[in-house]
Formats: sequence, structure tokens, C-alpha cells
Amino acid sequence: MAGSEPSPSPKILLAKPGLVTGGPVAGKFGRGGAGDDDSAQLRARLPSVASLNLLSDSWDFHIDRFLPFLTENTDFTVIGVIGPPGVGKSTIMNELYGFDSSSPGMLPPFAIQSEETRAMARHCSTGIEPRISTERIILLDTQPVFSASVLAEMMRPDGSSTISVLSGEALSAELAHELMGIQLAVLLASICHILLVVSEGVHDDSMWHLMLTVDLLKHGISDPSLMTSSLSQSSSSGLEKDNKLPEHEEYMATPVFVHTKLLDEDFTPNNFVQLRKALMQYFRPSSFVREYAGKKPEEHLSSSMDSNKIKLYTIPLKKKDENPRAQHESYVSALWKLRDQILSMKSRSFTRPVSEREWLKNSAKIWEQVKNSPTILEYCRTLQHSGMYRR
Repeated sequence: MAGSEPSPSPKILLAKPGLVTGGPVAGKFGRGGAGDDDSAQLRARLPSVASLNLLSDSWDFHIDRFLPFLTENTDFTVIGVIGPPGVGKSTIMNELYGFDSSSPGMLPPFAIQSEETRAMARHCSTGIEPRISTERIILLDTQPVFSASVLAEMMRPDGSSTISVLSGEALSAELAHELMGIQLAVLLASICHILLVVSEGVHDDSMWHLMLTVDLLKHGISDPSLMTSSLSQSSSSGLEKDNKLPEHEEYMATPVFVHTKLLDEDFTPNNFVQLRKALMQYFRPSSFVREYAGKKPEEHLSSSMDSNKIKLYTIPLKKKDENPRAQHESYVSALWKLRDQILSMKSRSFTRPVSEREWLKNSAKIWEQVKNSPTILEYCRTLQHSGMYRR
């Protein structure tokens, strides 16, 4: 951005009454009838957007700014998203939030790439950016994985990383960048109910590979409810056995695979069936498929969106140079269908009930588990000795 331009597009966070002072915010999603001046005044009253990030660009977890927006409510849903740059992660999250882009003067809760940002090959999301809707849906937008701009920002002239990804380990920027994507995915798989895994087109399987790696490395990472329960039990009973987590299946967020920007020739029912078959075959040895196999032994592949197997959705490319009704309607309807399906989806619950505030506090503890995971550390050393990354 030029120096005379204002800071990057602000984002609107739905706040509880009293947290934002001044004029009232009308409508379910804070949509008022005022003009741009009122919107600017409202943004001035909101906390700094950058300070709301749960995960900062220094790879540290912060809860103090977002905690006041949470309550002791235990009936909430956490939806996270992960994917490479420019695949539409923030656009999907805005749709889940309920943002109406047709409302004049309103800014989306999550910033989307502008033409200038896209032309400069820069990312517009950093770390983990949280928002919460009136329906108590906590949405976690994330910085892109496999991002050249993220890598460029964290690389020193000698090729080392400016960010401490693993405690006490000096790593090259390339290796640290690879591990950041894995750590981010492991964290989201541990603290979310639903995790959207977004890819571009039908031929990119890099996100499939990342999630398969997460399935292999996510061991010994608690879910937010178990940390609270184990601590409260041990303090109340004083028994050593209460310090141990109960025997249970390791928690994993429900993954939803979304392929965006499909071309006309790829956006066909037959290609969807083939993509689903490839997805099921790819994850056959993983816990994603084993979980469903335990509940539903019969083996059949269905293109139905209500299938109990791995969830897959496709969204066509949004075209600007053709008939809006002919082209955009399928794109918009695909987004609407995705939103309806996600918000009505039955996902895995945490092992025990946990409040929104407890969830956030324990998510910070889980992040420390991720950064100190011996399994991820061993994987890092294997990559170091593979010769794929500079030392």
C-alpha cells in the first residue's frame, strides 16, 4: 500500500453489548443504514484488528484481547480453515459468518485479497484471526500454508528462520515454514469441531498430504475439555490417578475438504464422483476413514452430500467477464450450499463440556503442547537429515 493510503482494510468483529461503545449497531450481523463515515467511526471504536489474533506473526499464542468477547456458554461451535494462498479461505469464512456483501458500506469480518495484494503476491491473513457470531460460532481464519510471501517474511539473509518454531531448535527458514503448516494444522485439528481443508482445482493434493501428515503426527495432544477436566479432577480429589487422562480415542476435528475455483470442464458430476473416490482411497489408512468405518461397516461410495464418509465440496470458479446470472449463480449457490451444510453438520464433540472461555485458555496450553511435541520434533530431525532442507 502507498504511504498515503489508510491501513489495510479493517475487519468488523461482532462484539457483545457494551464492548463497543457509542452508537448502536443495527441488525443481526451489525448492519446499519449509516454511510461510510459511520462505518469508519465504528471501526475506530473496535480494538486493533492485529491485536485480536490468537496466533501472532511471531508464532506466539495470545488470548487477552479475544477473551472478553467469550462467555461461560458451553453450547458453541468452533470452525477453522486451512489452505494455500488465494483459494478463498476468507471468502468461505465470511459466508459462514453470515456476511452480506451486498450491504453498502459494510466491511467483511475477514479481509479478502484485493487486486493489489494479489498482484504483489502477498497474504492478507496472519497467524489465526478469530471472529464470533451471534449464534456463538467461533470462526478461525488462518494465514496461508505453502506461501512464498510468508516464507520471504521469515527468512534472514543467511537463510535461517526469524521465527522460533520449535523450542530450542535453530532451523532454516524453509524447514521452519514447512513445520509451521504442520503445527497450524495440528492445532486446528485439536481445538476445532470442524476443520475446512481448502484446495484449488481438482489436481492439487498438497493439502491432502498435509492432513495425512497431521494424522500421523498428532499424538499426545489433548483436546480443550480434557485439560480442564484433568486439572479440576486432580485438584479436587488429590489422587494420582486423576492426573492421567482417561482412556479414549484421540480427538480429531471433523475434516471437510473443499476444492475451489473449478473450471467449467472440471465442474461435472462425474468428476465429483472420481474426486471423492480418490479422496477416500488416499485417506483409507487414516483415522478419518477408520472413524467412519467403525460406525458404518458397509462399504459404498456415494456422491451424496449427506454421506457419512469424508465430506467433500466443490465450488466453481467465479468469472467476471461473462453473464453474471449464468456464471455467478452457480458460484454463489455453491457457497450458500456449503454454508448450509457446514452449519447443520453433526461434528465430533469435545470429550467433556467446556465453556468458550475455558476453550480459549486451554487452546493456549494445547499450542504449547504442539510446539513441544516430541513426535513433531522427531519428524523435524528426520527432515533435517533427509537433505531436503538446508541446515
